[in-house]
Amino acid sequence: METIRLDGSFDRYEDLLSLILSSFAYMDGRIDPPSSAHTLTVASLRRKAVDEIAFAVTTGRELLGCVFCKPEPDCLYIGKLAVAPKAQGRGVGRMLLAVAEETARALALPALRLQTRIELTENHAAFAALGFVETSRTAHPGFTRPTSIEMRKRL
Repeated sequence: METIRLDGSFDRYEDLLSLILSSFAYMDGRIDPPSSAHTLTVASLRRKAVDEIAFAVTTGRELLGCVFCKPEPDCLYIGKLAVAPKAQGRGVGRMLLAVAEETARALALPALRLQTRIELTENHAAFAALGFVETSRTAHPGFTRPTSIEMRKRL
């Protein structure tokens, strides 16, 4: 497995979109509102890769996972962390979070930040096991109950 930067030479955005959608599919019917992954397109992913710092884990030509990182004043925001269902449990997520940590350190940012949906308790546990702690709960527009948990990992 190899971690690559999604730069100007990356041209597999249809495959990347398929990876994200298949990796987030288990959330369908579990989370409300539905995942923003459903609003992604090839064009929006291409823009996202230019506007943010993106990485993928590959083996040969196969995409196994991806992460999009966005520098903020006091942390590196981790978004669209996706691991192909058949690659889960093989260390792909850890590889992606490791490259995010390296990126944050290179940018002199002291923490990683991510959001996970309130209903996805298995994600809360997985991120906690990797050193993330809950810092707040937020609600999507139009909701009066918390819909997301923000978690941070100090580096």
